[in-house]
Amino acid sequence: MSASKKEIVVVGAGKIGATIADMLGGSGEYDVTIVDRSAEQIATLDTVEPVKTLVADVGEAGALDGVLAGKFAVLSAAPFHLTTKIAESAARAGTHYLDLTEDVASTRRVKELAKGAKGAFIPQCGLAPGFISIVANDIARQFDTLESVKLRVGALPQYPSNALNYNLTWSTDGVINEYCEPCEAIVNGEIVEVPPLEEREEFSLDGVTYEAFNTSGGLGSLCEVLKGKVRTLNYRTIRYPGHAAIMKALLNDLRLSERRHVLKDILEHALPATMQDVVVIFVTVSGMKGGRFMQQTYANKVYSGRIGAKTRSAIQITTAAGICTVLDMLKDGHLPRQGFVRQEDIALDAFLANRFGRAYAQPEAGLKVA
Repeated sequence: MSASKKEIVVVGAGKIGATIADMLGGSGEYDVTIVDRSAEQIATLDTVEPVKTLVADVGEAGALDGVLAGKFAVLSAAPFHLTTKIAESAARAGTHYLDLTEDVASTRRVKELAKGAKGAFIPQCGLAPGFISIVANDIARQFDTLESVKLRVGALPQYPSNALNYNLTWSTDGVINEYCEPCEAIVNGEIVEVPPLEEREEFSLDGVTYEAFNTSGGLGSLCEVLKGKVRTLNYRTIRYPGHAAIMKALLNDLRLSERRHVLKDILEHALPATMQDVVVIFVTVSGMKGGRFMQQTYANKVYSGRIGAKTRSAIQITTAAGICTVLDMLKDGHLPRQGFVRQEDIALDAFLANRFGRAYAQPEAGLKVA
């Protein structure tokens, strides 16, 4: 291994973990070890770049301590319920910590651990929360005063063909968690909790009609950052029309929110995965600028594409690109090396200029989407 390479541990040998490993390994500047509690998952690891692998029960306290000792950083691509165990090991090992979680409770624990940590603790480095937070904060800073900040994100099949108009493109556990947990928002200037799957709306983009509704976790730390500065702040997940009504029937009427393992089994047996997906990103900010009431919108679609020699889905590309970009910026000294780092601390221009961040380039900007 070249002395200049940074040693990285990626926890989670699924599709996102594999994409992260290929992005980092393909750069030639990182030496990657992938850890997973499942020997079967490790055996079927879908990477092109050479990586080291290790089977370890990451849910057991202290299981990662020895693995992380002396490493530059650990990146969690594991299910959200393992987040705190990984973060606690990083704190004990003095290793930089980054994750992709949307789980609010887990992020609160990560923030606590960051207070006494030797390294940087940077949660929510994916798409939403993550890139969406960076975009929203960048636009908001351009206003003199803010009225509303609205974030909309969805990972959707390009060719929907079932009643849910949906394919599994991401963690099933993560999707169910988003649909079940309370959602943070700012309403009339106050931070409140609003119910998931509610406040449905419809909008059109490029001639396609979408619905959007409340889901948990997508705002990250934006509520905290914009408290006292904005009247309305909310996050909603984008789907094709009809999806929310069926999910509400499953979760509420059939009470599968109380038996999430049953719902997970149903979805994974009924909904095929697809590599032909599109990530839709839609942020609208309104407020006063130069004495006028103005609105500014960011809209982008990212499609599946090739990472090195392998085709990856849009959600794999956008999620992995987010955390890889933040890691790169940390390595290059563009982010604090100690304590808690919010996504809002990251400059959008610097993010998009990064080799991994270019995956988010807007087609109209003349740059190729990965």
